[in-house]
Amino acid sequence: MARKATDCRDTPSVSGCSLYMSGEEEELVRAAVQHVVSVHEHTDTPELREEIRAWMKEPLPGT
Repeated sequence: MARKATDCRDTPSVSGCSLYMSGEEEELVRAAVQHVVSVHEHTDTPELREEIRAWMKEPLPGT
């Protein structure tokens, strides 16, 4: 399975978070949900998981 990435810098945030994560899609969704719930104080919902999938992009070279 192809790797995907998310970058908190791509979305406005009160915390100014700069976390970048990459991995296979399902593991990235799990990790990103944990992060946005604990750091950005979102609630884990099916809609949040769909948003995270929509934010995914091709990872930077070498990641």
